[in-house]
Amino acid sequence: MVSAPRSRHGRAALLMLGSTLGFGLMAIFIRLASKAIPTWEVAFFRNTFGFLTLLPLLAVPVSRRRRPVAAFAASVRTDQLPRYFIRTAIGIASMVCGFWAIAHLPLAQAIALAYSSPIFVTIAAILMLGERVRARRWTAVALGFIGVLVIVRPWSHAFSAGSLVAVAAAMLSALVAIQIKQLSRVDKADTIVFWTYALWVPMSFFPSLFVWRWPGGTDWLWLLMTGLMGTAGQVLWTRALKLGDVSALTPISFMQLPVVTLAGWLLFDETLDGPTLLGAGIILGSSFYIAHREARLARERRSTAPSEAVEPGN
Repeated sequence: MVSAPRSRHGRAALLMLGSTLGFGLMAIFIRLASKAIPTWEVAFFRNTFGFLTLLPLLAVPVSRRRRPVAAFAASVRTDQLPRYFIRTAIGIASMVCGFWAIAHLPLAQAIALAYSSPIFVTIAAILMLGERVRARRWTAVALGFIGVLVIVRPWSHAFSAGSLVAVAAAMLSALVAIQIKQLSRVDKADTIVFWTYALWVPMSFFPSLFVWRWPGGTDWLWLLMTGLMGTAGQVLWTRALKLGDVSALTPISFMQLPVVTLAGWLLFDETLDGPTLLGAGIILGSSFYIAHREARLARERRSTAPSEAVEPGN
């Protein structure tokens, strides 16, 4: 009787670990591809190869139905296309900022600042969703901002304006998370994922034409792996959250930071400085507490309103 829950939590932990490694490898391949390919073009190929990877995963569940094409079309039908255009436009802006940061900042710094997104999600949820935040979560948000400042160091000669691009990516990612929360109230997770990629591909293609450079040699491999690892990370992350509790799985996702830090040292001769390490620790602690509180509040809402649909993960 006890082994089933343990097995379920164990699978969730393994899936989250796989997701973390996928996202970490994606960051490494983005850096490798960005040596020769402009950021907009890297984003386009990440979306294209990611979409091609995703389509079979969406099609398989309906492939055995009597009319599979009609069943697939019905599974991704939506009445929210204008909202998807807004969501994907913000998402593309966040993606390009994040990819630029990975390409130009030390990997550890870029990823550590990306983990500040839950801080901005909390603030956006207050402003856009009217959520109530009590003193403890406000404290976690304030500590998270302190962590960001420790890494960015605007008062120091070590300050780089490029670090603000990474912060902008985290802020825009927070807006995307709010958009997904709103869309998930009317559309299924598969619908959201399909339309996100379907719009991301052309939205990233047209700007990339202005900076286009044909990939050569190993560039194709890096671009392909960027798309494969990104989609694998998303799929495994979603499945992990279906099996386990977000507050228990969030610390596992933090393993991405040591993975990319080690890669930065081995592949790109980067070192991890003290302020980045300290700031990352503060941000990760803040993000963990916010995730823990969100999970607890979600459980309370489900227990008091059992008919309310559970919102799928980002």
